[in-house]
Amino acid sequence: MRSVGILGTGRCLPEKEVSNYDLEKIVDTNHEWIVSRTGIYTRRIADDNTATSDLSTEAAKIALERANITAEELDMIIVATVTPDMNFPATACIVQSNLGAKNAAAFDLSAACSGFLYGVSMANQFIKTGVYDHILVIGAETLSKIMNWNDRNTCVLFGDGAGAVVLGPTEEGSGILSTHLGADGEGGKFLTLPAGGSRMPATVQTVEDNLHYIKMDGSEVFKFAVRIMGNAAKKALKLCDLGVEDIDYLVPHQANIRIISSAAKRLKLPMEKVYVNLDVYGNMSSASIPVALDEALEKGKFKKGDNVVLVGFGGGLTWGSCVIKW
Repeated sequence: MRSVGILGTGRCLPEKEVSNYDLEKIVDTNHEWIVSRTGIYTRRIADDNTATSDLSTEAAKIALERANITAEELDMIIVATVTPDMNFPATACIVQSNLGAKNAAAFDLSAACSGFLYGVSMANQFIKTGVYDHILVIGAETLSKIMNWNDRNTCVLFGDGAGAVVLGPTEEGSGILSTHLGADGEGGKFLTLPAGGSRMPATVQTVEDNLHYIKMDGSEVFKFAVRIMGNAAKKALKLCDLGVEDIDYLVPHQANIRIISSAAKRLKLPMEKVYVNLDVYGNMSSASIPVALDEALEKGKFKKGDNVVLVGFGGGLTWGSCVIKW
């Protein structure tokens, strides 16, 4: 079994920034209410001509350059998203074409905000067993495209963006030490996009009833997230014979500052060891962890030998965690 590590990272955010004060003008909310309950100040929103594949492609180009890997050297492309360009072809296939990665298999993965960690876990298995050498994993969303801007319970939370990593063989003892994934389908009803699938195909009525927008039971998702974040991190640590005292840095899913603070408290981690950027980007679903990871690296938050824990939760309900020896 080979050791697998992150060879390069990249991110792409839309230029347009929407503040809480901007939202005050279109929905019944206010800046203080949003900040006190979520910790979010601004978020990035893609324009009408920008799709998930566009953000994915730009993030991927940066990750490939930093990894010193050409697109033709990629064996696989995994795009984790709940906002694909279209149902098919997969957004990953569109990215493959954009990059000229003609030797890569390509597919999309749907696990909502946990999607990136699901993708990393899958890629890790392919590389460590020697099936493939280099895999591009992208977490990307244009959630603004499925947002009801009249629903103050959801429109204040989400943003658009993409983050990418190139995974490949690394020196023994470093890289990904463990991954942990989980799901609780019984809670799937708490976070949904009701219409547009085979259960409820698109009709004039589904459009009029706003069923093509995100629906969320915020209180139920919050309770689930507070419980699962700490537990998922601990399970990944246990799998590689480490404890919470061995965590050097935590990169969590950026959903809500109260959830992140609660997870840090459960892990007995000071917030100085937790990377937070949801204040400027909001919840970018599958893009939040890879974007945060790329920013943290850029700011020199990790040093060689650090134990970095990635952890997230999302619709499904799903969760995932990963321990990396940097």
